[in-house]
Formats: sequence, C-alpha cells, structure tokens
Amino acid sequence: MKIEEAQEMMRRIYLERDRARGVEVTMKRTLDEAEELREAIENKEQMEIISDEVADVFAWLCSLANLLDLDIADAFYAKYSDVCSKCKKSPCVCPE
Repeated sequence: MKIEEAQEMMRRIYLERDRARGVEVTMKRTLDEAEELREAIENKEQMEIISDEVADVFAWLCSLANLLDLDIADAFYAKYSDVCSKCKKSPCVCPE
C-alpha cells in the first residue's frame, strides 16, 4: 500500500468521526499515540507492540492530515526527495 492509499483508507473509514472530533482532539490523540510508541520503545516491548504503536501514530497522522485537507504523500515527497532535506545529500552528512 502506498502512502496515498493509506491516507485514503483512513479517510474512507474515519473521516466523519474525525470531523466530529475536530482537529484539536485529533492532534491530542496523535500525540498520545506518539507517547505510547515512546513508552513501548523505552520499555523494550516486543516488536509486535512497537509495530502496532507505529501503525497507530501513522493512522492518526493520516486522520489529522485529512482534517487539514493536506496530502501526506505530497508533503513528504516535497520535503524528502531522495536526499536529506537540510544538507541535500544521501546519505545525510549533517552534523549531529
């Protein structure tokens, strides 16, 4: 599945609920999921749990983008076009 397809799937399944929830609450849920991912990594959870949390973060990010009428794929590829967005090299040579 491509990024565009994932975002469209989330739109089809959840857009009405997301609209009712609104941007502010959807943003909070996105951040909550990112925190759950951080905790799973920090606690060295099983990879299946970490994978589920990554999926949750991406799903909520898709929902947020849908509410903002933003195409995630366009935004991503505009900023990350096969090179580092800062140093324009691949692999990145930016100082830590």
